[in-house]
Order: sequence, then C-alpha cells, then structure tokens
Amino acid sequence: MSHSASPSAALAGIPAGLQAQGLWAGRRQLFVRFAGEAETATMYTADALTTEIQRGTSRSAYHSIAISGRDPLANVEFLCAVFDKTKPPIPVMLDGDGQRPEAIRPMRGFLALAQVTIDGTAADAQAERALETLRIAAQSDVVHALVVCMDERTTDTSVLRLIERAHAVSPETSVVLHPGAGVPVDRDRRWSILLERAVGLHRDVRLTLRLPPPTGMR
Repeated sequence: MSHSASPSAALAGIPAGLQAQGLWAGRRQLFVRFAGEAETATMYTADALTTEIQRGTSRSAYHSIAISGRDPLANVEFLCAVFDKTKPPIPVMLDGDGQRPEAIRPMRGFLALAQVTIDGTAADAQAERALETLRIAAQSDVVHALVVCMDERTTDTSVLRLIERAHAVSPETSVVLHPGAGVPVDRDRRWSILLERAVGLHRDVRLTLRLPPPTGMR
C-alpha cells in the first residue's frame, strides 16, 4: 500500500515576534515565514512544521500564528496539510498580497483572519485580485482586512477609491491605513481629513503606524 509524501516548503524560519502592521499589529505571534529569493531557507515537511508549531505554542504564550513571507499562498497544499492534520491551538492569520484569491477557499476551515496588504500605488490588476481575495474571504465566513501601505506617491484620491471598492466587495472589511515611515503625522492635518472622508465611505477604517523592525515583523 503506497502512502503520499508529506508536502514540503522552503521557510525563512518560525520566529516569535510582534506583528508589524494591520488588524493585529502589536500582537505577539508565532510566524510561519515563507522564504524570499535572497533569504536563507530551510525545507520543512508538513509533519515537521506541525511538530514545531505544537512545540512552540506549548512553551510560550502567543496571540496567534501568522502565515507570512514571500507569496505564502503559492504553498496552499502545504498549509492545508499542516493545519488539516491537527486543529491549530491558537488563531491563524494569513498576511499576503491577495494575488491568489482562489487559494482562500481551501483554507477557510482554519483561517481566523485573511489580511490583504497592498501598496497605495498598486496597479489596477493587482488591486482587483486583492479585492477578489476579500470577496472570497467574506463568502467563506473568514474575518478579512485590507491594509494599505502609503508613501509619498500615494494620493488621497487613490486611497479613497480603494476603500470605496473594498466596501462594495464586503461591508465587513476592516481597512487599515499605514502612512510611510518618517511621515510627519503629528504635523500634517492631511491624515485627519483623509480619515474623516474615509469613514464617510466605510465605517471600519483606522489609521495607525507600523512597528518598525526589528520589533515589528511580518
């Protein structure tokens, strides 16, 4: 009788840290970080990662598990093998760019939060896929959030339009706006005016600062 091999994936590590951004910013999490091209990677089987999560969560207290790093939803089979095997002991959060909306449905049984993080200058095609990810999360009864990372190129008009489109996709979307690092939010009324206009379009919008590394992780 043959047995299928446990799926595997390249991880940059399973560190403990504080979430840098989004709906659960500042929460202590156990990170499952998929490796980028320039990062040192270690291959984990689904069985090995399941064991590491069980060991880590039994030794220390965490708010949640964060699935993050480079393109985590390229590894949906691996993630399902991990979390279908044993019920997660704490909530599981996905933080990605929303470019693989079809991957949300297989994960709906164990995801507590699907967080889509995009730049305020994202191209229309990228934004459309990110919004479709929110739509599927809503249809799958998964709590969902849109995180918009802004910089000097981001216009208020583009942000408000994105918020309006997110509301049309799901009125239950939590929207988090992050100004760029070093932006003088304490000396510029732009942000209070922007938030006033934003909550006129969608009730759940907040403006917060990201936690910089090494304190903040994602």
